[in-house]
Amino acid sequence: MVTYGVHPGWEALGDPSRLAIVQRLAERPCAVGELADELPISRPAVSQHLKVLKSAGLVVDHPMGTRRVYRLSPDGLAALRDQLDTFWRRALDGYQDIVEETEERP
Repeated sequence: MVTYGVHPGWEALGDPSRLAIVQRLAERPCAVGELADELPISRPAVSQHLKVLKSAGLVVDHPMGTRRVYRLSPDGLAALRDQLDTFWRRALDGYQDIVEETEERP
């Protein structure tokens, strides 16, 4: 079995709260307080989830006055998409190999 390096974003998205944060940030950039108001988790919990998402390269932040505004990272999401495309291509190639082997049998 061949193993491949998996982008850390996949693990980060495995948590329902972090996935919900990413879904909110896909709509528009938000500060921690805005996210906490929209989600059933506390402000400190939102901050911790954002820290994980930032570490995974999925979100970036910038200062706006006294708060930090978070948005999705185009580069981080592109890396996830590239990896998903690679997995999909490998699956299709494997399927094609099986079909061709089956067709070659008498």
